[in-house]
Amino acid sequence: MFNYKKRTLDFLEIEWGTYVERFNRWPKEDGIKRVNDQGYQQLRDMLAHVLAWWDEGMEIILAIAEKREYARKKYDFDAFNANAIAKYRTWDEQEFFAHFEKMRQKTVASLSSMNEAAWEDVRAQRWIHAVFIDHAREHLVALSRFLALDTLQNEWATYIEKFNQIEDKDGFVKKQGVETFHDLLAHVIGWWEECARMVNGILYQPGFTWDDHQTDLFNVELTKKYSSWSFDDLLKHYETTRLAMIELVQKLPEHAFVNNDVESWLAADLVGHYDGHPL
Repeated sequence: MFNYKKRTLDFLEIEWGTYVERFNRWPKEDGIKRVNDQGYQQLRDMLAHVLAWWDEGMEIILAIAEKREYARKKYDFDAFNANAIAKYRTWDEQEFFAHFEKMRQKTVASLSSMNEAAWEDVRAQRWIHAVFIDHAREHLVALSRFLALDTLQNEWATYIEKFNQIEDKDGFVKKQGVETFHDLLAHVIGWWEECARMVNGILYQPGFTWDDHQTDLFNVELTKKYSSWSFDDLLKHYETTRLAMIELVQKLPEHAFVNNDVESWLAADLVGHYDGHPL
């Protein structure tokens, strides 16, 4: 469980630790639009929501670690989130962001000292994953190299294994809007390959241009492209392409993550796409 513990602490230290700084690299109007698209008026409102779930999650995680009873709740999510925002409404902005950083550091310290057995508890893992890992992908407003690599190295790396473990495979596939798991993997691979083409073109090919895809038609093209491939060959190509995307992200210059077009392609196809077909 050391790796899971390290991954969680890395999310708090690297992803959440640089969250505000990365957001502030965008022009003000661009940043506001990104937060508005998340359903919030300003960044501090969204982070108030994040803090509230950290508080809620840590209360339960530590209770599990210390073998204490904790209240089982049915959440009214809209009310919970509204209360979180209202709690900090009168706070000075500088005071709020200092508080966010203080609570981040406190959370790191609490989790670092938590007994190792708690990291093995499925209930604790569910809360840890929800409030520290999944939450970062859900509220992606400024992609980091860390988050792109983590999604490739953890979520996409275990995607096929997780699919093989679910009972209602046909039901899952139908919810994804495809006929077979083969088609779904072809769809994922094809968008990764297109993402790589776009990123390399934008960064390294002067005068590079492209037309936006009609998504449904492009998805049909991808299914046809790989329709004659055996499932075993497709699985191998999935893994080869995943590793190629990791190498691409690792080698990207830092300025790529503040290029709106590059960042949009990476965020959509590496991170957002996973949550579009979650397992």
